[in-house]
Amino acid sequence: QVQLVESGGGLVQAGGSLRLSCLASGFTFSIYGMGWFRQAPGKEREFVAAISWGGGGGTTNYADSVKGRFTISRDNAKNTVYLQMNSLKPEDTAGYYCAANRRGPWVASVLRGEYDYWGQGTQVTVSS
Repeated sequence: QVQLVESGGGLVQAGGSLRLSCLASGFTFSIYGMGWFRQAPGKEREFVAAISWGGGGGTTNYADSVKGRFTISRDNAKNTVYLQMNSLKPEDTAGYYCAANRRGPWVASVLRGEYDYWGQGTQVTVSS
């Protein structure tokens, strides 16, 4: 069955870095766009970053709040998508979820409703 398993979350001080990983199985990873979303307590789940499947990840999109600090990438040989998070801030504290969508090859979707599969999430806590 389809599985998306996130890892790499944890507690980090402000200014620090973490790298999240999401291992996919049960579908053809190389032809799915991938995304990262996050949800803080009492808030809606919000878009963080996305990467297309065309060209092995030729298109990326980022939320304005993370541009220049976060980088999304994918390794189709390992069925894994990554989120490198640098210069972390306390407001980045949230559960982080990866998701997969079957859209066009160059689409890096920012829309939660366009994603077909979701992982269970990994917690990131940034202390001040």
